Amino acid sequence: MIQIEAISTNLEMREPGVWFARSRSGVSYPESASSWCFEVEQYSFWFRHRNRCISAVLERFPPAGAVFDIGGGNGFVTLAIRDMGYEAVLVEPSIVGVQNAVARGISPVVCATLEDAGFCPQTLPAAGMFDVVEHIADDRLFLSTMHRLLIPGGRLYITVPAYNILWSDEDDYAGHYRRYTRYTLVQALKDVGFHVEYTTYIFAMLPLPIFALRSLPCRLGLRRGINVEQERREHRQMRGIIGRLVELLFEAELHAILRGSQIPFGSSCMAVACT
Repeated sequence: MIQIEAISTNLEMREPGVWFARSRSGVSYPESASSWCFEVEQYSFWFRHRNRCISAVLERFPPAGAVFDIGGGNGFVTLAIRDMGYEAVLVEPSIVGVQNAVARGISPVVCATLEDAGFCPQTLPAAGMFDVVEHIADDRLFLSTMHRLLIPGGRLYITVPAYNILWSDEDDYAGHYRRYTRYTLVQALKDVGFHVEYTTYIFAMLPLPIFALRSLPCRLGLRRGINVEQERREHRQMRGIIGRLVELLFEAELHAILRGSQIPFGSSCMAVACT
């Protein structure tokens, strides 16, 4: 078991299993998004498939120990990692996200940003940043910090949104600074000293629908702001023949990841890197 008090200089336990930083930095992420995600995660085809892709990449590239889920929100991914039999620690600055994670039975939980947590160098066996790095103004500084905190040979698992051409009002609302390609993600990791073991795109079926239904209407001024009900509908599992086709496409992606193959395009990028 990871002993949080032994690897941090800035955390204190104020509730059973919940550690808080003595300092608190701001984040580029709307507080209301934690509650919204908590509502849709369980039934969302997007969140569920992302979890399955993360599980597949962990199976092919297993962590050396506990996985620290940095910016892990409500703990939806943390729970999936635990279900695989790995120890997982949620690190989340949003108090709403932390409360939702505790309600899910997750422990330990660290309520802090990565910087405020005060982890000691070379103490984290593995870390995940799942749709987190795009929220950071200086992504290389952030990744450099992560590189310093991981043990030698420690692994980092990442997902980020892909292609700037898919930018829409949803990116603005979420507090994104950028979207990536496989090349730009790999370059950012290499620039701070990571060895990249694997990269791929995921959600190969989504770039065209996202461009047609979000990006293009946003550029034409036909879509302004976030329609919460519409967002909920877009996340629901599709049924019938279309739903079955989507499941087959998603299964093909999972098999590709398990084989170590690269999916040539998609609305998200995934990478595994080590120190």
